Amino acid sequence: MLSTGALRAHLLAARLAGPVATTREVSLRSYRAFAARDPRVLLGLEPERAWGAREVMALMAEKCGVSDDPAHTVGPDVIDPERTLAALGAFAGRLGEAAARRSTVLIGTGHPHRLLGFYAALADALSAAGCVVLTSAQGRCVDITTRFGVRTYNLDYVRGVALMREPGARGPASETGAHSHSPLPIRVALAAAAEGGGPLPELVVGDHGWVCGAGQLGIEAIGLADTDDPALFVGEAEGRVSVAVPLDDAVRSDYYRPLTRYVLNRACLSQ
Repeated sequence: MLSTGALRAHLLAARLAGPVATTREVSLRSYRAFAARDPRVLLGLEPERAWGAREVMALMAEKCGVSDDPAHTVGPDVIDPERTLAALGAFAGRLGEAAARRSTVLIGTGHPHRLLGFYAALADALSAAGCVVLTSAQGRCVDITTRFGVRTYNLDYVRGVALMREPGARGPASETGAHSHSPLPIRVALAAAAEGGGPLPELVVGDHGWVCGAGQLGIEAIGLADTDDPALFVGEAEGRVSVAVPLDDAVRSDYYRPLTRYVLNRACLSQ
């Protein structure tokens, strides 16, 4: 079993926490955009109250450990590994509870190139524990607004994990899955599940719009978020996201394997 100390060391060595690749400039831009209610940064969340950029930064300092000094505007952002460890413990706790209840679960990612393996291991473990892992709306087209205009993507599932693909994409999902922040895929998946008369998820696991989109609709959601993803932490502060884990969400995919072992062990889901 991976110890907390060993995982802390790995978080720092892999730059999942500590100084991360996300820059302060990018994070501050996201905080300003969130305060302006830019849909690209809200990720499907509709904040209950007004959040100024300073308030967002203060919340991110509390949740992630970034600097709360507005004069700090350049350089790498920083995530406190102790906050990451605490959130991973809570994340594992929710997975363990879902497994014990054999809950219906939906898992989706906007970072298939990096995080597919992490989520797929969770899907495998939850399925083995008796949970239903939904794959509703597979193959459906979803029109998503991007910086290049509206583009059509296809909703696909790999090892129980939902992701978006560009039309015509072939090959391994890790190579062809699209990076997405949109909440539209989770809405399409939920609508398809309801239309089919099947169960709706009792827990959604993922990142970006998968988590915020589900939480906004009143479905319990837990996920991972970088320092430039304030929506998940605001959602947590406002009670619509159960757990937001602060870490760099775009490092090498194999760097997440120790997190997988740690979470599954803590959730009593190791096989």
